[in-house]
Amino acid sequence: MNLKGRKVILLGTGEMADAKKRLYERAGAELTDDEMTVDAALAVVAIEGDAAALAAVERLKARGLLVNAVDRSQFCDYTTPAIIDRDPVLVVIGTGGASAGLAKAVRQRLEQLLPANLGGLARALHGARDRIRQIWPTGPDRRRAIDAALDPGGPLDVMTERSEADLETWLAMPLAEQLSEVVDLELSSSDPDELTIRQARLLGQADQIFSSPDVPEVILQRARADAERFELSFWDEQPTQGLALRIRMKP
Repeated sequence: MNLKGRKVILLGTGEMADAKKRLYERAGAELTDDEMTVDAALAVVAIEGDAAALAAVERLKARGLLVNAVDRSQFCDYTTPAIIDRDPVLVVIGTGGASAGLAKAVRQRLEQLLPANLGGLARALHGARDRIRQIWPTGPDRRRAIDAALDPGGPLDVMTERSEADLETWLAMPLAEQLSEVVDLELSSSDPDELTIRQARLLGQADQIFSSPDVPEVILQRARADAERFELSFWDEQPTQGLALRIRMKP
C-alpha cells in the first residue's frame, strides 16, 4: 500500500509501538494517536495489555478501518512483513503473522547476501531500457538476454557488486548467441521444495517445457506462467528458440 502523505492511527507506547512508528514513517505515512481521525488509511494497535488492546481493535474495526494488532495475529486484518530495502528494490518476508521473529531472522540472513548497490543496478537497468530494446527488439529475446546477464556468474550477477560500468560492458557485447538451449532435467522427488537451485532457476526461465506424464503439476507450477507446455512425446528434435526443458522423473 502506498502510504505517502496518508494518515495512520498508531495506538500504544513502548518498544512495539516505536518499531511500528519507524516502519510507517519510512513508508511516508503521517502518524497520529487520535483514534477518531476521520481520514485514516489504516490503524495499528501496539498496546501491551490484552484487554485494552482488544477493546481498541474492536472500536477501530467498528469504524471500518483495517487494523494491525501487534503480536495478536488472530485479530489482524493485515500484517507487516520484514523488509530488506535496496531502493528501489524491496524484498519482503512475511509469515502471515505466524512468527515475526522468524521473518526477522530470514531478513537478517538475506541482508548479508544481497549487495548494497543492488538498487543502483536496478536504476541503471531502468535508465538503459531504450538501448536494451534496440539491441533486443522482441520481448522474448529481451527477457532471455536479461535473464542470462543476471544469472549466477553472468555479467550482471545480482549476488555480486555490480556497477554502471558492468552494464555498459554487457550492452557493448550482448550475449545473443546464448539464447537457444535444450536442457534435460531428471527429478528424483515429486516435492517442489526439493528442487535444486539450478532446477528451480531453469523452470523460472524456460520458454518451452516438455514433460513426461509422471511429472507432478506442483513441479510444473514453478515454471514461468507464460512458458509453453507440451507432453514429452511431442519432442521432435527440431531446433528451438530460447530455453527448452525436457523433464522426466528418475526411475
